[in-house]
Amino acid sequence: MYRKDLITAEIERLAQVLARIMGLKLEGDLTKANSLFNETITNSFKLPTEILEDIAIATFEKWLAESDLPPEKLDSLSEFLYYELGVSTERNQLIAPRLNLIYKVLAEQHKIVHLVNFHRQEIIQQYL
Repeated sequence: MYRKDLITAEIERLAQVLARIMGLKLEGDLTKANSLFNETITNSFKLPTEILEDIAIATFEKWLAESDLPPEKLDSLSEFLYYELGVSTERNQLIAPRLNLIYKVLAEQHKIVHLVNFHRQEIIQQYL
């Protein structure tokens, strides 16, 4: 029960950070938004930006297999990455395959399937 409360609190905090990032983007402060995004990805998900930015999808796939993130955090990571789509063609081609891998892990390893994720997977196909 205690672990579930900690995870819930962290998910709520991450949702607030995501809202702040989206607000900064709407305000046009892309530098602060990118900085906060990178800081959160590194600190909250233990995902080094070098791995996220690596062109080789295998690097991310290896990190994902070794990270052992709980499904709630994987879902939060997918939220962060999903809202990075649409920034640029290069960014889309980098993020979309990683999102598909996260959704695959959620479905196959954790048996978690969301209707929202199904819809997002359809949207992601246009970026691949």
